Amino acid sequence: MSKRLRPSAEVAMATGEMSFRSPELVAGTAPPDRVLVERCRQGDPQAFARLVALHEGMVFNLAARLVGDAEEAKDVAQDVFLQVYRTLGRFEGRSSLKTWIYRIVVNLCHNRQRWWRRRKRDRSRSLDELSAADQARLVVNAGQPSPYDEVRHRERSGRVQSALLALSFDHRVVLLLREVEGLSCEAIAAALRVPEGTVKSRLSRAREALRALLAACLGEGDRT
Repeated sequence: MSKRLRPSAEVAMATGEMSFRSPELVAGTAPPDRVLVERCRQGDPQAFARLVALHEGMVFNLAARLVGDAEEAKDVAQDVFLQVYRTLGRFEGRSSLKTWIYRIVVNLCHNRQRWWRRRKRDRSRSLDELSAADQARLVVNAGQPSPYDEVRHRERSGRVQSALLALSFDHRVVLLLREVEGLSCEAIAAALRVPEGTVKSRLSRAREALRALLAACLGEGDRT
């Protein structure tokens, strides 16, 4: 009898090798959002650099999982912070700064994915092919896995990512925001500007769909 699959654990595992955290955030030295935003509005370049350092890992990680390509995620991340820079003056603080940035990431990824599908993917690069420089710029490693563990991890991560990309964009978004980013359904609703009930419905359907996809995927792997 096969064990029941847990989508939340599988998604978290899949993103493990790209769990980007900025040193400032880990150390807890960042100023409150309102202070950082005010400094940015006053034209303080160091304040905006701190904002980018605090959120670049989250932005790249979420973008990479939503579009499924490292090069596209880099472009999205650049566009996200360009939009943040241009529109920060309109940020009213009704939601947290992070929630506001989540909304920008999701919107740009959605638009990017639709555009990307209409052109040849001659610049695409698998998430497994991130260079050491790419990872060193964003990743804070807790330790170095053995080559064997890394191969096993990447193989399983690839299966989970493939299953995620098989979901609809709306389902993929709520699943990643809930299971990977750890947002509450209320916070996801605020980020996506949809009713909380809609988030819960999409999340339930996304979990079931991912569970079915993983069962089929892992079952095929067991037979090879």
